[in-house]
Amino acid sequence: MDVPFLLSEAQMRRIEPYFPLSHGVPRVDDRRIVSGIIYVIKHGLMWRDAPKEYGPHKTIYNRFIRWSRLGVFNKIFAGLAAKGGKPDQLMIDATHLKAHRTAASLLKKGMFPDVSDAPKAA
Repeated sequence: MDVPFLLSEAQMRRIEPYFPLSHGVPRVDDRRIVSGIIYVIKHGLMWRDAPKEYGPHKTIYNRFIRWSRLGVFNKIFAGLAAKGGKPDQLMIDATHLKAHRTAASLLKKGMFPDVSDAPKAA
């Protein structure tokens, strides 16, 4: 089985403590399914377009939805971020933030506080 992307054993060991316990029937291979979730999200695919090597697309989708509702991914992200220490820089990707067309003129009108140290334009 040639899988396009697969989490390493070390990566799985770091995130396994955040997985919910299995109730009754054992789960399908977590490593393969989580790798499939990452692959689909990373490449912007629809669930049904996930490569067959990750397993049934319905299983990948169901696991993503179930674990999202349980907050599993939030716990993983928070746990990994906490182990990283305090960041030196914070960056914001504003490609998804929308501003009203008049927002650019608020600074000129004095309605928005200028907190930058940049020299003022004449």
